[in-house]
Amino acid sequence: MRVASYIPSSMAGTPNVILIVDDHRAVREELAFTLGYDGFTTREAADGPTAVAMAIDPAVDLVLLDVKLPGLDGLDVLVKVKEARPDLPVVMISGHGDLETAVLAIRRGAYDFLQKPFHVDRVLLSLKNALRAAKLQRDNDSLRAVMQDEHKLFGDSAAMVATRATIQKVAPTDVVVLVTGENGTGKELVARQLHLQSRRHGGPFVAINCASIPADLVESELFGHEKGAFTGAVAARQGAFEQAEGGTLFLDEVGDMPLAMQSKLLRALQERVVQRVGGRDSRPVDVRVVAATNQDLQRMVADKTFREDLFYRLHVVRIHLAPLRERPDDVGVLAERFLLHATTRNGLAAKRLHKDALGWLAAQPWPGNVRQLRNVVEGAAVLADGAEITRADLEAVAVPLPTRDGAGGPDWFAFEKLEDFRAATEKEFLRRKLLEFSGNIKRTAERIDLQRSNLYKKLERYGLK
Repeated sequence: MRVASYIPSSMAGTPNVILIVDDHRAVREELAFTLGYDGFTTREAADGPTAVAMAIDPAVDLVLLDVKLPGLDGLDVLVKVKEARPDLPVVMISGHGDLETAVLAIRRGAYDFLQKPFHVDRVLLSLKNALRAAKLQRDNDSLRAVMQDEHKLFGDSAAMVATRATIQKVAPTDVVVLVTGENGTGKELVARQLHLQSRRHGGPFVAINCASIPADLVESELFGHEKGAFTGAVAARQGAFEQAEGGTLFLDEVGDMPLAMQSKLLRALQERVVQRVGGRDSRPVDVRVVAATNQDLQRMVADKTFREDLFYRLHVVRIHLAPLRERPDDVGVLAERFLLHATTRNGLAAKRLHKDALGWLAAQPWPGNVRQLRNVVEGAAVLADGAEITRADLEAVAVPLPTRDGAGGPDWFAFEKLEDFRAATEKEFLRRKLLEFSGNIKRTAERIDLQRSNLYKKLERYGLK
């Protein structure tokens, strides 16, 4: 009974190329016939040096490799092939196999080891599993590269060049950094770059949004709690400081931290110790802290809503991110990167931005900054039919408000229908409130006095989710 051949979905319609390496012609021909019958394309090599030369060809998807070969032993061929193409799956075959040889082959990178005489079903099953594993590894590597790329700060403007230079200077140190800027400018990306370029890059990166945590739970979230410390504390729990041990703790929207908690945060920063809620002992912590805010902390200090001593403790080094409207030269670069991320992450065919699309993007005010730009480009990447994204594709996603000539602001009275006016103003109101509360649905719903279920429906209606 035959096992159906396995062709990865990413290569549907294109047969996998299998390189059969064996010094016996009869074995090669038998394998070639069997694999060809099941939809594979085969190539053949009768000796070690030829096998190495043929395996380097990127068209080859898998190697069936005999252990005993003239010119170069199969195990040595395996090493050379893996040096040239580490991701190429190799299945070893042998008529004189033993456990020691099999173990050695696996250690050198072989996916499987088959002993002659082998059953056809066993060969096909091994190929299927090897090709699947190789595809999964490629997909994981691709996604990992995209994720790492997404944490980079792109842009050729003077402001972004200066920001990257500052990060490069500050990252190797342990000084506290305060990142300021409007919502959506990329403050967390700055924090991640400070972490990735530091000596702590092998440690954890823990992010806490101070605006999204209920006031009575902030202390527990930061410092942890002991079992029974309060109702619902059924077990001891580490806080963010302990979770970030040896790494970086990012305190986003630190300006929203309750005043009562600010003195405890100051103590943790100064003394490098934390005390869990309900606990008696202080615990030393080795953490680098990066804080961020979209608020004017100096004004808050003057208004007595933010501690002056904490402000100066956080303000050792300040990195300010300019809004996107002040660096239009970065829009095109960012849009191209976001398009690449969107197509790769969503398994879409490669797409490009038309010249008129780039011009339209550069002309927008982007009140939601980089985050808004990214959402628009990703939405267009998913919905656009062709390989080229046009201005119309972007406008269909962004639904920009009509503007007064030269004024740059929305002209609410340019709509011809009351229904359109209501929809546009409601959408803009919800968008700004979401930005104000950093995308926190619960806080947004509470502040605008709307049930969360209704808010979700409106966000879905306006494409704001």
